[in-house]
Amino acid sequence: MFWLRSPATNPPLRVGLLLDDARLQRFSARIIEDLLACNFVKLELLVYKKSQPSRPKNIVEQIFQRLSNANLRKQILYEIYLRIDRWKKPRNHPLDKVDCSAMLAGIDSIVVTPFGEKFVHRFPPEALEQIRARKLDVLIRFGFNILKGEILTSARCGVWSYHHGDNTFYRGGPPHFWELYEEAPLSGVILQVLTEQLDAGTVLCKSLFTTRPTMWVSLNRFGPYWGASDLVLRKMNELHRFGWEHVLQNALPPSPYQGKRKIYRSPTNTEMVRWLAPALLKKGMRRPFIKTVKRWSIGIRLNSVPLFDPTSDGSLEGFRWIEPPKGHFWADPFVLEQGGRKWVFFEDYVYAKKRGHIACAEIASDGSLIDPAPCIENSHHYSYPYVFRDGEQLLMIPEAADTSSIDLYRCAEFPHKWVLQSTLLRGEFVDTSVWQHDGLWWMTTTSVDPDAGPTKLFLFYAETLSGEWHFHPDNPISTDVRTNRGAGRIFQAGTRLIRPSQSGCPFYGYSFSLNEVTRLSTTEYAERTLAEFTPEMLKVQAIHTYNWIPGVEVIDGAKVTPLAKV
Repeated sequence: MFWLRSPATNPPLRVGLLLDDARLQRFSARIIEDLLACNFVKLELLVYKKSQPSRPKNIVEQIFQRLSNANLRKQILYEIYLRIDRWKKPRNHPLDKVDCSAMLAGIDSIVVTPFGEKFVHRFPPEALEQIRARKLDVLIRFGFNILKGEILTSARCGVWSYHHGDNTFYRGGPPHFWELYEEAPLSGVILQVLTEQLDAGTVLCKSLFTTRPTMWVSLNRFGPYWGASDLVLRKMNELHRFGWEHVLQNALPPSPYQGKRKIYRSPTNTEMVRWLAPALLKKGMRRPFIKTVKRWSIGIRLNSVPLFDPTSDGSLEGFRWIEPPKGHFWADPFVLEQGGRKWVFFEDYVYAKKRGHIACAEIASDGSLIDPAPCIENSHHYSYPYVFRDGEQLLMIPEAADTSSIDLYRCAEFPHKWVLQSTLLRGEFVDTSVWQHDGLWWMTTTSVDPDAGPTKLFLFYAETLSGEWHFHPDNPISTDVRTNRGAGRIFQAGTRLIRPSQSGCPFYGYSFSLNEVTRLSTTEYAERTLAEFTPEMLKVQAIHTYNWIPGVEVIDGAKVTPLAKV
């Protein structure tokens, strides 16, 4: 975890937690564990909501209550759906409850009896006085209902709270349900500073995830809840190092609300029928299951105007497609000129072995491949062969996530003999790219969360390729599933620095974009998207790599194919 240590000498941040009780959801517990483990936060106060004693109702009483209440009757189907959804819930779900009493022991606490109407909670004056006396920097909301009143300003930097949903499109709840209902491609998570207006506070940061192709909300919540569990620690680290004004300056600018409803609420019986009936009918009419895979091939285009050129029409016509042999797919092509000849390095995946290796081949004058052969092959799975030069040395950083390291290989004998030279970083990373700029080496790589998959694009810099890699202060430079993975070599095009990225929305490897890096220094990073290239342009299902050298462009494309035919 890169944000557990702050180099600043400022006093620790004084933080309070708003809790219903000591049983917390797993993702909340992970956040608190990180705060306790870091060197810049002191958990100063726990504010518990006073529970109202009530006798548990038996099943008959529960049914009677629902049938006798008009509002509850309207949502019976949703309640039944949630009960079935519990059976579909994966293990280690972020919303499972865990007892955090031992973890929270020894932290001062108070119990508050809030007041208010319906779902609104306000704090009584005596509670506010106790909280203000602690001189807190931040209150983090893990409990209570909708907060209003002076509690929102009782800490120097306000009350921070998660909203599981992109608040530009989804205000209210239930979290990540309406994205399924409306077939939204993205499911977002924000960390905001609460205000009196629901889900309309200052957005400190946002992460965007692919909406799962499922009917079950517990599955769609799994990745976003786990994948955004570091938002609090990230922003706390930034607050400690640079101050509140800096955090506010880096907050997301306000955007007009574009949701289809003013406020989303739990769905009614009519809405559930309208949603579930077609889905169940479609499922019942589905043909017998045939296992399919996305089979990747390489496309090569010679002597055309490259896609990034201002005069390009953006067309993907003219690529010659190279089909892999039976039992293989070929993807992630990188192109290189060596000794006046043009070569392509790529992932050669073998279905029987369920892993890939790095292969290479010379590109013939007609765009075909001459004698493809392995060049890095062992018991690990290899892909994304980022091949580049450092002076006279020819180097490669292949992706090998199962090694838990980013490894640098040197070409000992071109093109088929490569030797491990050094390890640049340790950790779970994919799609690593390096380049030189303004006398420094730069690296982008995507971190892999064991619970949420590839979620964040990181930037590092170093004085030498083998030297110490420094974590950039603007990290993560992307938490958007549409741009947070590399799609090829970062290259200079005239005065522009171009970073290809791939989109994981609506599914892994769907498309690639070309992004212009507009600011790059040891303190700042910014980019803007120039163009996106989608598979529909080629009548395939996915395209996720782009590389070029003068006179040659390479891409890859995937078609859905029955596994029996690959």
